[in-house]
Amino acid sequence: MTHRSRYLSCVGRELHYTEWGEQHDEVVIAWHGLARTGRDMDDIAAHLSQRWRVICPDTIGRGLSQWSPQPDDEYCLAFYARLAESLLDQLGIGHCHWLGTSMGGAIGLRCAATLLRGRIRRLVLNDIGPELEPAAVERICSYAGNPASFATVTELEQYFRAVYRPYGWLSDEQWRRLTETSTRRLPDGRVTPHYDPAMVRQFTCHPDDYLQWDAWDSLDIPVLVLRGAHSDLLLADVAEAMRARGPRAVVATIADCGHAPALNTPAQYALVERFLGGVSETDAPG
Repeated sequence: MTHRSRYLSCVGRELHYTEWGEQHDEVVIAWHGLARTGRDMDDIAAHLSQRWRVICPDTIGRGLSQWSPQPDDEYCLAFYARLAESLLDQLGIGHCHWLGTSMGGAIGLRCAATLLRGRIRRLVLNDIGPELEPAAVERICSYAGNPASFATVTELEQYFRAVYRPYGWLSDEQWRRLTETSTRRLPDGRVTPHYDPAMVRQFTCHPDDYLQWDAWDSLDIPVLVLRGAHSDLLLADVAEAMRARGPRAVVATIADCGHAPALNTPAQYALVERFLGGVSETDAPG
């Protein structure tokens, strides 16, 4: 399956996204994690595009989307939700399913409870919940807020393989694509991850942004939670609470992964595809 690369102005900011399966009527929004890009969704988007139209945005400050000139105000879930609403409105998407990894799932939760309430029919949260483990946030900010730089892309790939080891298994080809789709060159010729380091100011300017139990408890749509078995961000007791309250999510544990599963294996495809297709499942390891 092939995709198209497109751009739209949303809330005054240029947003880049890739589109898969444009011939289909039903839509899946697939939104990436904090320091990543929409191209992380290539594998699962290609699979889902056999049945759905899949839209994979780059959040502002990441990938090919514009960097915010007002980072303290715009790198936050409220503004990301406005971007998502504008994107759907301009694309004429009335209803959709939402698949979000980490931050992308938090945006989906915020949208489903507020600006896109009634428009998101099913929600898949990939290793994210209404409460984050502070130690994991500190770990992520320690590298995301001060991105490393290297003389060569090969060295950057080795860095990605180390820092994203919790993603679980990726093929050599997938590691290379992850690297090449999230690399930018600095003025001194070195290469670094393709995002605005200021985006981590979300955690200081909006310290309670990811505390979303009120939003969670307000949901009345089907929710699937994928939790990496070794996740340090979505703890087991939080996942259990998500199963017991609010929309009472189905929780699937992904073996041999931490934060966050890469959504790149047949077993992971099957979990998401069955859920989005409306197949009822009991809670079980994935």
